[in-house]
Amino acid sequence: MVALNLFALATASLLSLSTGSPVAVASQQRATDFAPLNATVSVQSGPQWISGPWQNFPKMSTWLTFDQMFEANKNSIKSTGSTWDDVGRINVAIRNAASSIGVDERVILGIIMQESHGYVGVITTFSPGEGIPTAGIMQCSNCPGYPGQTALSQDQISGMVNGGTNHFKANLQDFGDKWSEESIYPALREYNSGSVNQNDLSDGLGATASYVSDIAQRLQGWVD
Repeated sequence: MVALNLFALATASLLSLSTGSPVAVASQQRATDFAPLNATVSVQSGPQWISGPWQNFPKMSTWLTFDQMFEANKNSIKSTGSTWDDVGRINVAIRNAASSIGVDERVILGIIMQESHGYVGVITTFSPGEGIPTAGIMQCSNCPGYPGQTALSQDQISGMVNGGTNHFKANLQDFGDKWSEESIYPALREYNSGSVNQNDLSDGLGATASYVSDIAQRLQGWVD
């Protein structure tokens, strides 16, 4: 997410601040990633390029613990404009969503860092053509968003995290719903692109080619 549309940012922020309400999202479909109309953060590509089937991607035994991963990323989250209270509430939201929905908490954090760097006021993006909104810190359809707002409540932040985690859970179920690499990596590809070339998870099929590769490296400790 590298483009910055200042007009869209200002407009969306003013609208959100004046209403104090989340962005309404009607569709269940996860829009593919693309050059968004009004992105607000710059997410870099990882230092390595990993491609091929899921077997080529890092084993879960090489991942950091959640505490290590969150500690490594908390300053990056804060640097986006989220408050320290927001940072703490993201931590709580991830732990609760992981427990209640059944998704590895490290993967939830990886998606958050890839999609929004944890900026709780991230602008809602829209898919080309259909104009499907993808909102919140996990940039997912059917999720609330609070463009331009920070210092959110626990309920607001948990709503964003629960929405994205529930969607990712559905992706996991498409690939066996296993707590292992063979489900998680293809599910990440589907979360981003909506469809999967299982022979090459870095085939973006029109979405972000490096998406799975980047999150795999975040899980091992890379921070941008």
